[in-house]
Amino acid sequence: MRPRQFFGLMAAVFCGAAEVALAQDFPTRQVKIVVPAAAGGPTHITAQLLAEKMQVSLGQPVVVEPRPGAGNNLGAEYVAKSEPDGYTLLLATTGTHAINQTLFKKLPFDPIKDFAPVSLVVQYPLMLVVNPDLPVHSVKELIEYARKNPGKLNRASGGNGTSMHLSGELFVKQANIDAPHIPYKGSAPALNDLMGGHVQLMFDSMITTMPLVEGGKVRALAVTGKKRSPLLPNIPTLAESGLPEYEATGWTGIVVPAGTPPAVIAKLNASIVKAIKSPDMQEAFAKQAAEPIGSTPEEFAAFIRSETDKWGKTIRAAGISVD
Repeated sequence: MRPRQFFGLMAAVFCGAAEVALAQDFPTRQVKIVVPAAAGGPTHITAQLLAEKMQVSLGQPVVVEPRPGAGNNLGAEYVAKSEPDGYTLLLATTGTHAINQTLFKKLPFDPIKDFAPVSLVVQYPLMLVVNPDLPVHSVKELIEYARKNPGKLNRASGGNGTSMHLSGELFVKQANIDAPHIPYKGSAPALNDLMGGHVQLMFDSMITTMPLVEGGKVRALAVTGKKRSPLLPNIPTLAESGLPEYEATGWTGIVVPAGTPPAVIAKLNASIVKAIKSPDMQEAFAKQAAEPIGSTPEEFAAFIRSETDKWGKTIRAAGISVD
């Protein structure tokens, strides 16, 4: 072996040993989960649930820090530029890591290159709901009605570029129908107009729409996930309802700055997966109409790539931009 090869090998061995030692000691101080959305919302609640469990297994405080703004981009940028030491985590969302890189013309970070995935945490299926006076009781009937009555269906969402908006875009594309999008400043005014008959259909979170469905104020036609929700088991998925390729969920996961040592990522992953699998966490997520996941870093990386591709195609096809 040549001297240069020998020293290169020894350097790799020492680096590997140093990384293992770092992971064994990690963490030695407080860990922070940055949430790119406002406090009090479902994203923040997810982070709080996770932090409470992680600090037990990690043996150090885990705190949640909201950094909302710019369509979730401010919090993501902050973490992307943080030290890659495992002490600053981002609760990544569908927005930060699958939608925004196509939705915005220029981001101050690269969702793929500037982060290392740790674990997918939870997925949130949405629900397709309609005004109860609309004479349809299934997705098939809705599609037939839309084709027979062009221009008579308006589709609400809580805002341009949101998962609710894009779920609707994916639906009208796959169903091959015309249902113009009406954006609102939040779900609440959109749902009010849906109940009032000013708009006819909408995709929104299950946790928001379930009380209205149970109260007869809106009619549920389908959920957007791969499988039915245990909270409303009689409501079919869109895939079961004639659109076999349809799947759309909101989701959150933990990522860290690129360059974080793999051994530290592995330790964080083990803590996150353990937290997610705990019975009380499973119960808490179920109450939010959410599906807890827990994945390997490699699985989460593949998931991010597939979500980026799907929503990128949807955004470009619909010509959506928020810039």
